[in-house]
Amino acid sequence: MITLDITKREVPSKLETLRRDGFITAVYYGRKEASTAITVKETDFLKVWKEAGESSVISLSDGVEKRDALIHDVATDAVSGKVIHVDFYVIEKGKKVEVNIPINFIGVSFAQKDLGGSLVKVMHEIEVSAEASNLPHEIDVDISSLKDFEARIFVKDIKLPSGVTFVTDIDEVIALVTPAKEEVEEEVVASVDVSEIGLSETKGKKEEEAEA
Repeated sequence: MITLDITKREVPSKLETLRRDGFITAVYYGRKEASTAITVKETDFLKVWKEAGESSVISLSDGVEKRDALIHDVATDAVSGKVIHVDFYVIEKGKKVEVNIPINFIGVSFAQKDLGGSLVKVMHEIEVSAEASNLPHEIDVDISSLKDFEARIFVKDIKLPSGVTFVTDIDEVIALVTPAKEEVEEEVVASVDVSEIGLSETKGKKEEEAEA
């Protein structure tokens, strides 16, 4: 399990000073864990965030005690895009949590490669329930079973690790392949050559004079 070092901080804190020194303000809390203000090194957090994402459990260590937690929310600066605050949700040991796990599509679809279809990823994550130690980092979905345009991959087709169950409806479609859209040729209207119509300029004038 990935470990992230944390330091408890007093509130209020001098935020500008902390950020200038390379720290991010944060807080951890849980169902049986009081909300506690902390700081984490920016470089350390970014490394952990990239590796764990928001679906993997990490260990918060203050040098004395460790707490299993999920990265629950990340606030960024609207202008610079830098992370300015993080919420960690501490997981109660022995209790299951419900988490959205990202889908990793693997394999090659015959309907896409050889029939020229377009892969439609209906879902990009699946919600599961499990104890923290059993949560997968991602869920692999093999699209090689999509051999024609009628084929579908459902949630129930996915095999989960031991101790993990679906929260998402098992009859939900994860992916399919649709036929490529055919280009519709526009009907070209030929230009009319007036000279081919048996109406001469002279005949037209005579008809006008007769009507007058």
